[in-house]
Amino acid sequence: GSSHRYDSQRSTAIFLGRSGFLSTVTFINPVQEQVKLVEERIRAQAGNSHPDLRAALEHLLASGGKRVRPTVVLLVGNMLGGPEAKLVTLGAAVEMLHTATLVHDDLIDGSLLRRGLPTLNARWSPAATVLTGDFMFSRAAKLAAEADHLPLMKLFAETLAIIVNGELTQLFTSRGLINRENYYQRIYAKTASLFEMSARAAAMVSPVDEEMVETMRNFGYETGMAFQIADDILDFTGNQTTVGKPLGSDLLQGLVTLPAIYYAEANPNNPDVKLLAEGGWANQDRMERLVN
Repeated sequence: GSSHRYDSQRSTAIFLGRSGFLSTVTFINPVQEQVKLVEERIRAQAGNSHPDLRAALEHLLASGGKRVRPTVVLLVGNMLGGPEAKLVTLGAAVEMLHTATLVHDDLIDGSLLRRGLPTLNARWSPAATVLTGDFMFSRAAKLAAEADHLPLMKLFAETLAIIVNGELTQLFTSRGLINRENYYQRIYAKTASLFEMSARAAAMVSPVDEEMVETMRNFGYETGMAFQIADDILDFTGNQTTVGKPLGSDLLQGLVTLPAIYYAEANPNNPDVKLLAEGGWANQDRMERLVN
């Protein structure tokens, strides 16, 4: 019975309850200091690498990001009594995996901005960008291995495969498709799978039974799905500077997210909707009209 507004910039949910009073809940507060330890751990991964790699890693860390996935690791792990050192290592592995996928995504999509700042591929050659992403994947795997838990390594590898497979599916078969099932599969692969892994992995290194691990996996899944749906709404309603990329960018690439699916279901005879289903998403003017 309460409405809430989500401000992606500060990771703060502002709830307006029945009483009408505003209360601010910042979910990062309890783990703020540990998130700093995660960032230190990520910085340390550049170690004796090539100076340009170190500079790239610094650029990626400096470009912000809410560190939501490590926060999920830390909140779940702290709640379940997991060892801090392992949770920090896991948080760093998850964030590096996430950042590596973003580096390659931006190159694939030709995005020149992320979080309002130039992407790596806007500053570097495609070859250097790919190699930086590869380096980050290898470091993320090394960190995951440091948890010294084989099932965790398997989970890490499976999650990366789900993400890449989802990207390929999106590339080849999802353009112009107005289909809820396809949408849910896409956002699971792209976002929720990593949230699911974060919560599940934190439980796996904590002193809890299998039932709790499964409960946390489900929590991560639901949170990740909700997170991506909120992100897809912001793609239409957000402020371009806050969102950090052009509004409606998914639809302009022919990717039909939940708000657009609702619109298409409510307006099946709209000529732009019909054109979308017939592969007309390449018509920029029509798509911009649909975005509006």
